Amino acid sequence: MVSFFIFMENCQNVVECSAFHDTFKADKGTQMSTLIDGFLEYAQYELNFSPKSVFKYKESLKWFIRDIGDKDIGELTVQDFVRLKRLMIERGAGQSRIASVVFATKSFLNYCRIFLKLSTLDPKQIRPPKRVKREVIFLTKEEIEAFIDSIGNRTLNDLRFRAIVETLLGTGMRISETLSLNRKDIQWDKKEAKVIGKGNKERTVFFTQRSLDWIRKYLEHRHDSFEAIFVTNGNPRRLTPSDMWRYFKRHREKAGITKKLTPHILRHTVATNLVFNGCPIVHVKEILGHERLDTTCKYYLGVDKALAKKAHKEYLNF
Repeated sequence: MVSFFIFMENCQNVVECSAFHDTFKADKGTQMSTLIDGFLEYAQYELNFSPKSVFKYKESLKWFIRDIGDKDIGELTVQDFVRLKRLMIERGAGQSRIASVVFATKSFLNYCRIFLKLSTLDPKQIRPPKRVKREVIFLTKEEIEAFIDSIGNRTLNDLRFRAIVETLLGTGMRISETLSLNRKDIQWDKKEAKVIGKGNKERTVFFTQRSLDWIRKYLEHRHDSFEAIFVTNGNPRRLTPSDMWRYFKRHREKAGITKKLTPHILRHTVATNLVFNGCPIVHVKEILGHERLDTTCKYYLGVDKALAKKAHKEYLNF
C-alpha cells in the first residue's frame, strides 16, 4: 500500500510545523484515543481513502485499544504488538485479521511520527504476521452455466440478478463497483464505463456485449427514472453488497454447486478464465483494476496445477 503520511515533504515551514506540534501536545494530550479522529480525517480527505477503508482502519484501532489499552502513543512497545498477536490468536482470529490490525496501527504510528512529530516506536520494528496464501476458488465453465440457468428471466428480480451476474462475469468488476453504476456511466458504443474502484481511484472497465444486452433488458422492464442501474423494487434505492448474499446463496444451492460462491468468486473466475485463455498478465491487471502487477501474479499465476505440470513437461529441458 502507498506509504502513509509524508507530510514533511509538503511542509514549507518547519517552524510552523513545530509550533503546531507544541500546541497539539499542550491542548490534546497524546493518548491513542485522542489522536485517532485526526488520523482518520487525514486519511479520508488528504489521502482520498474510501469511507470503507477509513472505517476498517477505525475498527482495527479500536480492536488494538481494546486489547492493549488506551496508552500514550509514546509508550507503545514492540512487546505490546507481541501481546496483541497472542490475544487475537487465542480468540481464534485469522492471520489476515491480525495483519489488518497490525498494519493499521503501524500506519497510525507513522502519522503520529511524521505529521504530528511525536516521539513513538519506529513502525519498522513491528513484524506483521505472515499472511497465508489462500487457494483461489473459481467456477468452471459447467458451473457457470448451471448457476446462470438457475436464475431464469420471468420476474424483474430474475432479470436484475441475471444482469448483475452477467455484469460481474463480463467485466471482472468488484460487486461494490458494479452496484455503484449509474445509467449515464455506461458508454454503450464503446462498451466501457468509468467507476470509482478500490482506494477511491477512478478506472475504466470494459463490458462484453452479452453483459450490456442483459443490463439493457433489465432497464427496459424498469418503470422509474432512478439514476442507479441496480435498485430495489417499489420505491427504488441503490442496492448494496449486503443485499446480494441471499441471492448468491439461493442460486448456488439451486445450481447444485458445492464450493463457495460469492460476487468475488465470480471476479476470480473472470481472472482465471483470462489467464487460462492466454491473456497476458499485464492485461489481466488492467481489467481487474489492480494497482500493482505483483498482486495479480500472486493470485492468478499458477492456479491450475495440471496446466503447470503440462508446461513443466513441455518447456523444461536442459
